[in-house]
Formats: sequence, structure tokens, C-alpha cells
Amino acid sequence: MTLYIGREASKLWKRVCAEVTAEITLLAENWKYLLAGLIFQYIHGLAARGVHYLHRPGPLLQDIGFLLLPELGKDKAYISETLFTLIFISFFLWTFHPFILKGKRIYTVLVWCRVLAFLVASQILRIFTFYSTQLPGPNYHCREGSKLATLPRPDSALEVLLINFPRGIVYGCGDLIFSSHMIFTLVFVRTYQKYGTRRFIKQFAWLLAVIQSFLIIASRKHYTVDVVVAWYTVNLVVFFIDKKLPEMPDRTSGASLLLPLTSKDKDSRNKEENHKLLNGNSGDPTDRRQRTQVNGKNLEDGNTGHPDTAMNGV
Repeated sequence: MTLYIGREASKLWKRVCAEVTAEITLLAENWKYLLAGLIFQYIHGLAARGVHYLHRPGPLLQDIGFLLLPELGKDKAYISETLFTLIFISFFLWTFHPFILKGKRIYTVLVWCRVLAFLVASQILRIFTFYSTQLPGPNYHCREGSKLATLPRPDSALEVLLINFPRGIVYGCGDLIFSSHMIFTLVFVRTYQKYGTRRFIKQFAWLLAVIQSFLIIASRKHYTVDVVVAWYTVNLVVFFIDKKLPEMPDRTSGASLLLPLTSKDKDSRNKEENHKLLNGNSGDPTDRRQRTQVNGKNLEDGNTGHPDTAMNGV
């Protein structure tokens, strides 16, 4: 029993080491994209903080979602955030599963490059929309009479740049159309829909996205329009950007052969292929057939049975 456990632990350690090596190679190639995506998350938070200074509380707008869904109240508003946190953590852990599990279809670095590309594109559209028109926030801390509904004039630029994290993010107002929670939720669900392997989890993930939508409205974090716009905008953004991005290699047929080539590897491979072509070899193992040279002509395998006959012209 002890020997078996030790053997399995050794296999796991080798798997983790091999995965770390592969991911470091990919990270060296793509770190700029990851860094740019992470920096934009701060820019998005800064934009949301800035619109809070412009927010003016007012009466709630007429909303069909508010009429159909009962208000959860302040004491139950945490339910929406709890579900969102569960979705976020679950997806985050799934992206790192290749380090441990045998069945692998993704590279962690590459999948996060795609996810951040989807998030950035959606967040850019979101910034344009919530700065275009500021609606009176329906959340409890954004209503008339709340001290947090409008931020006082900042004393310095540093106060704005620090965005009072995380309190400034949780108690923001004015950044309504469209829902940031739904951006993350839909990007995560669509990514797992494409690269995940469990059909049940895919169906369950979409169900959680629908439940999340209703909880956001019921907790009065957003108007119904914020959620509806997020559903079709994010899906369209992911659809079109996914077509523009290079397809991520499928690891099911072997990880080592599918790692992206560095520029040095590409140059060496091109030189090797050119050398083979100059020597009359296509480089394709399946196309290497034995040829017999007769009178300066190459005969295929099927014509080499009677070389004397060919030489006599019969």
C-alpha cells in the first residue's frame, strides 16, 4: 500500500513538473498579453470609480424585473455575491486542472489569454455605455438618502487612483449598463462550454448563469436592462473575437507536439524543410517511397519489378 502511494505521488510530481515547464515556456511567449489584460482590470475599476462621482440618486425607474421578482432585501443581498464567487473560484481552479489531472485539453496560460481578451473587449463597451448615460442606481446604497450614493469631490488624484479597493468596488454606483458580474459569468461559462469535457457541468453552468441573472435583479444590484444587454453583448463579443484569435491547440493527441514554436524553433524547422526540398525529399515520412533509377528516370515501387524489360524498351 505504501509503495503504491509513493509510486502515484511520484507520477503526480513528474506530471506537475512537466506541466510547469510547459506553462513557463508559454508564459515567456505570452506574458505581455496577460499583463495587458490584468492592467485593464484596474483601468475598468478606475472607470467605475470615476462614474460614481457623477452619479446622482433618484427614484427607481420602472422595471419589469422588479415587478416580477420580489426584492431580497439587504439581509439577503449576499446570495448573489456568494453565487458569483462560487462561479469565479470554480472556473479559476478548473483552468489549473492540467497541473494535476491526466485528462488535459487546455494550457492554462493560453486559456487565460483568451479569457482576458473577451473580458477586455466587453469591458471597453461597458465603459462607453455607463459613461454615456448615468441612471439612478437601484442598489440600496445608491438610493436617495444614502451617504454612499454620491461621492464627495476628491481631495487629490491619488484618492481616485487608489479607488478605495475593495470597498470602492463593492459599493459603487452609476456603472450600470451593462452588468459586470454577467460579463465574467458568461465569459467563464462560454469558455468552459468550448474547452470543458463534462456535459453535465456545461449544462449546470448555464443554469447557474440564468440563476445569477435573476439574483442580480432580485438583489437590486442592476436593472433588468443591464442583465439583458449583457447576455447578447457578451455572447456576440466572445463569438466574434474567438474567430479572430488563433485556435488553441488540443492536447488530447499529445502535449509536447502541440506546444507553440518559438521564433528560433520556427527558423530551424524552416531551414530543415528547405534543405530536404533541395535534396529532393519532401520531408513527409508517409511519402518516402523507394525509387529505382533507370536511364535517368525514377520509377515508382510498382514499376521496379522488371528493370531489364524497361531498359530494353519492351
